[in-house]
Amino acid sequence: MPHVSIVVPVYNAAECLRELHRRLATQVGAVTEDYELVLVEDGGSDGSWEIIQELARSDTRVRGYQLSRNFGQHMAITAGLDVCDGDWVVVMDCDLQNRPEDVPLLYAAAQQGYDVVVAARAERHDGALRRMATAVFYRLFTYLTDLPYDGAVGNFRIMRRDVVVATRQLRERARFVGGVVHWVGYRTGRVTVPHDARFAGRSSYGFRKLAGLALDMILGYSDKPLRITVHIGALIAGLAFAYGAYTFTRAAVYGIAVTGWASLIVSLYFLSGMLMCVVGMVGIYLSRILAEVKHRPLYLIRETTPRRESRESARGPV
Repeated sequence: MPHVSIVVPVYNAAECLRELHRRLATQVGAVTEDYELVLVEDGGSDGSWEIIQELARSDTRVRGYQLSRNFGQHMAITAGLDVCDGDWVVVMDCDLQNRPEDVPLLYAAAQQGYDVVVAARAERHDGALRRMATAVFYRLFTYLTDLPYDGAVGNFRIMRRDVVVATRQLRERARFVGGVVHWVGYRTGRVTVPHDARFAGRSSYGFRKLAGLALDMILGYSDKPLRITVHIGALIAGLAFAYGAYTFTRAAVYGIAVTGWASLIVSLYFLSGMLMCVVGMVGIYLSRILAEVKHRPLYLIRETTPRRESRESARGPV
């Protein structure tokens, strides 16, 4: 078993892979020669898998896995965590915004007695709108889930094997690796690292995809939206009762005719809209339950790179 595993999800990142491999070989090799690089190709279309196969032929420490289709970044990370063998496991993105030069820093921090060490980004190289949306989302996520998750922390982290084994037991389909690792607990440290610009290409996470991921994360880790709708419904019912009592008293005591048909129609439309929102929210939760009870696999592996020799012979004498 290798001492360190590096798990990297890959999606349309052909231009980054050779540079990623070169820098990881230099940086991780300075810590230990006993490591493996697990590259999980997530159904892209730019020839990334061919480059992974090429890297695996030239370096026996590279292990490649190609998923049968695009299952999503967090499913690809899950696949990597399921197959990695290291005593310590690093998870990082493939676009080199997570710097390979910071892997030794994470490893050194982990040796101080932590089971997990997360990398907090000192400054994100994203647009202002995306940074603002990310900050708002993580505040909302923390409020709805009661998980104090830091928006400066992404996927980049190192974990002891015990933590990886624990996360393998959590098989829900609403995958958010950071939330899963946070939920299992263990002693967690934090280091601040630079956040580089993307080495090449463009991010596959557009606004629509990010919104879908945000919805999955919130609904997968919280039932508070349902409880909030109950409170809103109770508040509206209380206000309606109070207004009804006021109207009845005014008509009975002062003989003032009941008026306000316009406000009545507006109230009906408002309540109808609220009811449809609540029913829709319940429907979304039910659809998540349906997806879970089907017990389909989280991902399917189409192809793997061959392992040409044993890991001991690849390392040579120690």
